[in-house]
Amino acid sequence: MIERETEFAKAGKKAFIKAKMNSLCDAKIIASLYEASAAGVQIDLVVRGICCLKTGIPGVSENIHVRSIVGDFLEHSRIFYFHNNGHEEVYMGSADWMPRNLDKRVEILFPVEDETLKAEVIHILTIQLQDTLKAHIMQPDGTYRKQDLRGKKKLCAQDYFRQEAMKNASQRKKEQNARRTFEPMTAESEE
Repeated sequence: MIERETEFAKAGKKAFIKAKMNSLCDAKIIASLYEASAAGVQIDLVVRGICCLKTGIPGVSENIHVRSIVGDFLEHSRIFYFHNNGHEEVYMGSADWMPRNLDKRVEILFPVEDETLKAEVIHILTIQLQDTLKAHIMQPDGTYRKQDLRGKKKLCAQDYFRQEAMKNASQRKKEQNARRTFEPMTAESEE
């Protein structure tokens, strides 16, 4: 999938990879991401923990952006989103991009094919890539810095999702209560 995005970029087509995982240290995947970046693929990654890739290397990784978000919740989602020449593909799975997960364990990766679910997963990833309060941005030297908030909307992804979940739960409760109506029993209803 990374190679496919690379080929689209080399052909002058729009190409991007957006992904979220806990760790990224597989040398083959890092090399593929560097090749994709050099070809012009825009790569945005949310990597909470270990990340052996370096950003901002001219001609190699200037199209790669890595952020780490550590907040109130310990997150374990792995999301992989590929532009695929406009035929967007979203995958979720259990494995980080690290040798022990890819080579020594039984892990799963599955496509998100339902359009409603796919839109929800893309929404989750998009909000995390917009986090300005808890996200730390990887610098070319491998260190992380908080974002400069000047001119940016303040957004904590975990707070956003907490509020969204509470709003959705409240809405569902209202809908359930609206459906509850009293229907008296009559002699006809007992037959």
